[in-house]
Amino acid sequence: MSSQDIPEETLPSEQDHARGTVEAKDPFADPGLPAHKPRVQDIDERAAKRSERTVALLFTLSMLATIAFIASYVIFPVDEIVYIWPFGHVSALNFSLGITLGLALFCIGAGAVHWARTLMSDTEIADERHPIEAEPEVKAKVLADFAAGAQESGFGRRKLIRNTMFGALAMVPLSGVVLLRDLGPLPEDKLRHTLWAKGKQLINMNTNEPLRPEDVVVGSLTFAMPEGLSEHDHSFQTEIAKAALMIVRIQPEDIKDKRELEWSHDGIVAYSKICTHVGCPISLYEQQTHHVLCPCHQSTFDLSDGARVIFGPAGHALPQLRIGVNDEGFLEALGDFDEPVGPAFWERG
Repeated sequence: MSSQDIPEETLPSEQDHARGTVEAKDPFADPGLPAHKPRVQDIDERAAKRSERTVALLFTLSMLATIAFIASYVIFPVDEIVYIWPFGHVSALNFSLGITLGLALFCIGAGAVHWARTLMSDTEIADERHPIEAEPEVKAKVLADFAAGAQESGFGRRKLIRNTMFGALAMVPLSGVVLLRDLGPLPEDKLRHTLWAKGKQLINMNTNEPLRPEDVVVGSLTFAMPEGLSEHDHSFQTEIAKAALMIVRIQPEDIKDKRELEWSHDGIVAYSKICTHVGCPISLYEQQTHHVLCPCHQSTFDLSDGARVIFGPAGHALPQLRIGVNDEGFLEALGDFDEPVGPAFWERG
């Protein structure tokens, strides 16, 4: 710092040098706090009441904006497009949600700021730094300061502000609750059922043609989907994730499980392709052992013994689909799976 940066009144004069009485002055002396100037709300109760009503109005507007947010979520369709100047063509739902939620949050913030600037105490207080340890005297001082601050804020005395603030803060989280709608409709019992039903033909996923018993030879692995399901359908991925089927032909005398034999047709058995561990598609088949292997975590199922788990983390056997042959000689389902396919879920019975 050069001498040019130091105020002249702090520099020694020539007379001081001559007398030898030069005294060092602190160029960074604490100027102290300016004199406190009361606000109009501090001296005029009517002005304080007006500020109180203004803050309450802002909190009330926040509550109304939250209600409008929820109403917009219900009123406007997801695909409705409207023209709004100067934004142009926008989604009515997105625009209304943004405006109402932004207004709700802004009004809470503006109300809190106006409350602090006009009604809470604005007296500046300087306090010396104290050790980190909380001494009993410090604790007592903190509690006293908190009580004084609460009294100066008028939080207990100005009930209109307090009640409307509580209302605004309580209603804003409702916006997030309503957003849960985007998680989709409730599953109800959709996880327990697939597109398979009595009379639905088994369609080869490679040829898109109905399967005949003679199309399935011993030792082969064929994948099928329900009749009426197309890869071009909007819901194809959702439905095939539950209805994907694998078909294997085993010599009837090699089938160990009695029910499996009853639900098969001439040794042709149909099981869900979806692994019961985490839902990966099963695609590996051992002809000699009749084991199928999930490539994700190596869960292994024995298709000759009710598709029970013989290795890996899967928790239960693959569901079997009961099949038969219709009048035209094509393989068909005789109903849906008797239990939910894929991994277990918390509602599963």
